[in-house]
Amino acid sequence: MNREPGEFRPPRLLRNRHVQSVLASSRLRRLAARGRTSHIETHAQEVMLDCGNGVRLQGFHTAQRVRGSARGLVVLLHGWEGSVESSYLLHTGARLLEEGFDVFRLHFRDHGATHHLNEGLFHSCMIDEVVGAVADIARRFPTPSLHVAGYSLGGNFALRVALRAPGAGIALTHAVAVCPVISPRAGLSAIEAAPWFYERYFLIKWGGSLRRKQALYPGRFAFTPRDLRASLRGLTQLLVERHTEFGTLDNYLEGYSVAGRRLAALQVPVSILTSADDPIIPVDDFRELDLPPSARLDIAPFGGHCGFIQDFRLRSFAEEYVTARVLGAEEVRERATSTPETAATMAV
Repeated sequence: MNREPGEFRPPRLLRNRHVQSVLASSRLRRLAARGRTSHIETHAQEVMLDCGNGVRLQGFHTAQRVRGSARGLVVLLHGWEGSVESSYLLHTGARLLEEGFDVFRLHFRDHGATHHLNEGLFHSCMIDEVVGAVADIARRFPTPSLHVAGYSLGGNFALRVALRAPGAGIALTHAVAVCPVISPRAGLSAIEAAPWFYERYFLIKWGGSLRRKQALYPGRFAFTPRDLRASLRGLTQLLVERHTEFGTLDNYLEGYSVAGRRLAALQVPVSILTSADDPIIPVDDFRELDLPPSARLDIAPFGGHCGFIQDFRLRSFAEEYVTARVLGAEEVRERATSTPETAATMAV
């Protein structure tokens, strides 16, 4: 990584926060690095995970080829209505492979082409099955170290996995979150206040996902055209009231919040990257976090939402950040386990 987050200054033509946010998952980025990301897709092994309680999730494991054995395994989590083929995930996975890490890209329920795997609808409070997925990944692919990294909603899940990992018996080394959702209530309000195309983008993708779910389970779901024309807040409330046990929209939004003191009990070291100009995740949410000493928070002045595009080749500082933080965590782990004396010293 050639600079610290606070020093990140993209070219002026790329500095606008909306340009950064749109480019984050743009197909242009995928086309710009087709050769670099080909290995992660070409050599991926599809895996169906047992997440407990009958839940199955799909993922793709790609083994590194630059070392005799992998340094560790990094589980990558996409954002809401993203997929394992999202350009930001492919770019990050490619960088990690270059550094000798195996990569596992996990699909959340009802993302990608997985709507048929589970009858119930995806919602953001489904942390149990994601923890179950990470536990199954750890069992299937034993490795010297295990990391998790996510973007946007995937970053929120990564932080919650880190919170729950010790209790679930998962030996998680480190977690990285890029522009994670902190307060879902504040995030929803920010999307509503942002330019119209953000809400429209999510509604188009979410509406398509709900139509696919209804086609697969017509006896379970009956979304009307009027339902799918609702606002983001209205559609979320409708689904919470009809298809969850939360009762109210407020209860649901609190259910996956990591705001305030919720991360104070973290035992797993975490690194968080966000930008001061993120249009849909308020930066004040990060400044109000109560984090333990083992957590690192970096706020870049620019980057938009999960963009951090640093040049006209559309390379992202975010993928370098994730890779650098994972490498840093590996160095700490290796020093701690190199000799009993060092391990004892670092444990104090």
